[in-house]
Order: sequence, then C-alpha cells, then structure tokens
Amino acid sequence: MRHGAPVDRTAEWDELRKRLLTPPEDRAPSSARGVHHLALLSSDVETTIAFYQDLLEFPLTELFENRDYQGSTHFFFDIGNGNLLAFFDFPGLDLGNYAEVLGGLHHVALSVEPARWQHLKEKLDAAGVDYQEMSGTSLYFRGPDGERLELIADPLGEMYGTTVA
Repeated sequence: MRHGAPVDRTAEWDELRKRLLTPPEDRAPSSARGVHHLALLSSDVETTIAFYQDLLEFPLTELFENRDYQGSTHFFFDIGNGNLLAFFDFPGLDLGNYAEVLGGLHHVALSVEPARWQHLKEKLDAAGVDYQEMSGTSLYFRGPDGERLELIADPLGEMYGTTVA
C-alpha cells in the first residue's frame, strides 16, 4: 500500500539529480567513518533489551550511566559492521510517547541477510508483532516505545535494486 498524493515528481527528481548528484567516479570521499551509534529513548530498560537482544538478535554490548544525566542508563546493541544502536532512559522526565514529527526520526532501517530476514519475520509472527511487508524485502514495525523500525534484506548500499551508496 502506497501513501501520499497522486503526483508525478519525476521531472523534479531528474533535475535535482542532474544539478546536485555527483557521479560516483567524481564524488569525494565522505568525511565520516560511519555511524558510531544512533540513540533512541527507552521507557523500560529490560523491555528494550528483551526486544532488541532476544527478539531481533542484536547483542547487548554495554550498559552504563549516561554521562549527561544522573541516574539515566545508556546501553548499546551491536547492529553489525561496527555500528551500534543505543538507548537512554530518562527516569523522572516523563518524556511521553514516541511521535513522528517533521525534523524527527521517521524510522531506522537495518540490513539483514535474506535468510536472517525470513527467520526474524517468523520470530515477529510468533511474538505477535504487527508489521507491514513491502516489496518482499522490507518489514516495517514498531519497537517497544513506538519507534518505527525496518528490517531490509537488501545489501548495505543498495535499495530495491538501486545502488544508493
């Protein structure tokens, strides 16, 4: 199911690519080394660990006090290739539920091998986690605090057969 207005922006995108997209052979290397960690919020540390470590099979790698907020837990999951998914809890701040807003996080897309994708899809089914499957390679679902996640079976640097990196 697709969303949005039935408008054709092909010409606009072609013009943007022509004007702004440098061909790979002429593109300068990025100044970044990669994603060190992406930090999200957790309302319950144990629930978050059960979801990400036990259900999605992302190993918990460390847990300690947040340096910026006394009593806050900062904890990390291995999402492959030296990249980490991190969480904070902020007890006493009453931050409210996850909300998708302009300028905010839309979703976190995590690449997994196709066999692992099928395995995790079966685990989501067994756990009763609702998801939306798109194009036979993407599963969209919500984490324990409402954060939107995607498991994508496409290789890193590719999306639906198009090289994106």
